[in-house]
Amino acid sequence: MTERTTPETHVIDFRAAEHLLDAGDPRGAIKLLDSVISAHPENTAARLLRARAFFATAQLRPAELEFQLVLEREPDNAFAHFALARTLQRAARPTEALRHFRLAAALDPRPDFVAAARFGERG
Repeated sequence: MTERTTPETHVIDFRAAEHLLDAGDPRGAIKLLDSVISAHPENTAARLLRARAFFATAQLRPAELEFQLVLEREPDNAFAHFALARTLQRAARPTEALRHFRLAAALDPRPDFVAAARFGERG
């Protein structure tokens, strides 16, 4: 008997991937999200979750690409800017990171975003 996927199974996989990431299993989350994104490449929430999972496994280039795709679709997503900045920072690209930290803080002045933006400094 072959396994059938439906929109409902993709929702279940997405929710399970959230739980796996929260529980410290980002690789398991990526595995589940790959099938969700294959079936629904336009699903920005799934792409953002997969980007976070890539970041958690230190797969910086795939994380960067996913965060950039999210930002192409949602340029005002402050969290995606912040997460991309952290990815770039971890990849030793501080100038690019600072730009996205500042965009995140401008879009959402949360204290952690503002602190990372270092507005008083040149960059």
